[in-house]
Amino acid sequence: MDKKYFPLSSVENNRVVKIVQVAFGFVCIAVAVFWLIFNIRSMKTYGTLWISIIFLSGFGFYQIWVGLGRATRFIEISSDTIRLKKTAVFPTVVISAGEIQKIEVFPFNLIFILKTGGKNVLRFSSTYHETNEKVKEKIFRFAEINSISIENVEEKL
Repeated sequence: MDKKYFPLSSVENNRVVKIVQVAFGFVCIAVAVFWLIFNIRSMKTYGTLWISIIFLSGFGFYQIWVGLGRATRFIEISSDTIRLKKTAVFPTVVISAGEIQKIEVFPFNLIFILKTGGKNVLRFSSTYHETNEKVKEKIFRFAEINSISIENVEEKL
């Protein structure tokens, strides 16, 4: 089985958009630093000033993170491992086939039940239905190759 990469959100591969995101991130951080320096000199440090500086700095770092391509949510399935990035800010999780006890497949999520007793939940988007089905097909193939029990759970509303 070859490696298969599936993005879990909209992918913007436009280089101009990424450059604008990084530039806007630097502008936000520069404005936050300017406000900090300007307002410390005037000795008017209010709570709202600190909140705005923290917000601008955080938003600026997030824009830079996104512009550099580090915030892309994805799942990558190979013959014996699954690489999973569920959120934009947390690191990628690597799950080997030997760690998985069971996989539960729901219409809008996957639950990897680990032999250690832990669970790793991947929630799908309702927008990208075609990608969700392709991921489920590859997960079924992954489970078949690695002899992992898999349960397809149908939820009724």
